[in-house]
Amino acid sequence: MKKFTLLFSLFITFFAYSQVKWMTLEEALTAQQTVPKKILINFYTDWCAPCKVMEKNTYNQPVIAAYLNENYYPVKFNAEANETVTILGRTFTNSDRENGKKKNAMHDFTKYMNVTAVPSAVFLDEVGNPITILQGALNAKELEPYIPFIANNEFKKISTREQWENYQKKFKSSIKD
Repeated sequence: MKKFTLLFSLFITFFAYSQVKWMTLEEALTAQQTVPKKILINFYTDWCAPCKVMEKNTYNQPVIAAYLNENYYPVKFNAEANETVTILGRTFTNSDRENGKKKNAMHDFTKYMNVTAVPSAVFLDEVGNPITILQGALNAKELEPYIPFIANNEFKKISTREQWENYQKKFKSSIKD
């Protein structure tokens, strides 16, 4: 019975730590003021099947989840939300939805971040300025090289396609097929 309890505890602990601890954008910006970290914003919609697959299979892959939880403030943002968001000294709403123009209107913050497709991942620096965007569904192996690349400011050292390809070749994946 003790072995079963120990195994069960380890199993629960493993799965508890292998999930991303999502925050709201406001929570992440507030946390950033105390402990500066980059922010990864996962733009999604409720109806988006690739978004659901990416959350389940990419973001909740144990290596990805652990790295995001430790090195980023991970944020989920519904690209069609009907909420007010203040960032970078600006306030954003979903003006098209508020005015009754569109049922599935993109939030103004989504547009401001140049998100034209979901799922998309937008990386912000330690003060909330955009770094880059990755659009479309990515599997864990595709996303993995980007998260330390951005977290460790490696992107500041690379200026050509060839340098990026060399970085990818040197990158050792922690994800098993």
